[in-house]
Amino acid sequence: MRKSFFPVILILMCSAFAKAQTTPSPQQPTDTVKTATAEYFYIDGDSVSAVELDEILLIQDLKFTSRYERVRYLILQRKVKRVWPYAKLAAERLVELDRRIATIEKKSDQRRYARMVENYIEDEFKEELKKLTRTEGQILIKLIHRQTGDTAFELIKRLRSGWSAFWFNNTASFFDISIKEEYHPMTVVEDFYVEDILQQQFKRDALEEQSPAIPIDYYAGRALWKDFEASLPEDYDKINLAERAQRRKEYLEKKARKERRKRN
Repeated sequence: MRKSFFPVILILMCSAFAKAQTTPSPQQPTDTVKTATAEYFYIDGDSVSAVELDEILLIQDLKFTSRYERVRYLILQRKVKRVWPYAKLAAERLVELDRRIATIEKKSDQRRYARMVENYIEDEFKEELKKLTRTEGQILIKLIHRQTGDTAFELIKRLRSGWSAFWFNNTASFFDISIKEEYHPMTVVEDFYVEDILQQQFKRDALEEQSPAIPIDYYAGRALWKDFEASLPEDYDKINLAERAQRRKEYLEKKARKERRKRN
C-alpha cells in the first residue's frame, strides 16, 4: 500500500482501536458454565430429556475445478489471515469507543478525544498498517463491515465528520479502494471465499473466532460459488493464468529495477 494512502487506513483503525484513556469495564467471570433448561418427552411411560444445543456449522473444504480459482483462493487465504486480527480488534474496541464518547456531551470534546486516540494508535500500529498491500487494505475494510456492521465511510463520518469521510473516500478512490465497500458473501464470490477461509481457519483454531455483526448465510454463498464454477468457460483458466503470469512478470521486473536504482 502506498504511503500516501496510509492515513485512510490509519483513521479507520483509530476509529475502531480506541483503548487509550478509556475507563475499563467491569470484568465478567470467565469460568461460568451456561446451563439450558431441559424439556421432557414421554415415550412408552418413560421420560426422556432433550436439551437444545448451540448451532454447529458443518463445512467441507471447497473442491475447485478451476486451477485459477484455486490459486485466487490461496492468495486470499494469506491476506485474510494477515488482516483478520485487525478487524476483530476493531469490533472489540469500537464498542468501548462508543461507550466512552457517549459520556462526553460536547461535540468538540468528542472530536478532541477521537484525535487523541488517533495519535495514540498511530504510535502503536503505524508500522504494521503501512505494510498492508492495496488488496489487504480493501479486505480489511470489508471485514470491518462484517465485524462492526458499519462501513469504513460510516465509521469515519460518525466519529469525525461527513466532510472527513467524503475526502477520505475520494483519496481512497485514487488507489482503487472504496471505504464504502460492504461485505456480501452470499452474493459476491470473492467475499464468499473470504468467509469460507474464515470458517475453515476457525474450525482449525488457526484464527480466533468472533461472531459477525451482520447476518451471513454461508450455505447461500456456497450455492453461489457452485453456480459460478459451473458457468466458467472452457478457456477460463488458460486466459486468466496467462494474464496472472504476465502481471507477475511485470511486477518482478519493476521490483528488480527498483533494487538496481537503490544499489546505484
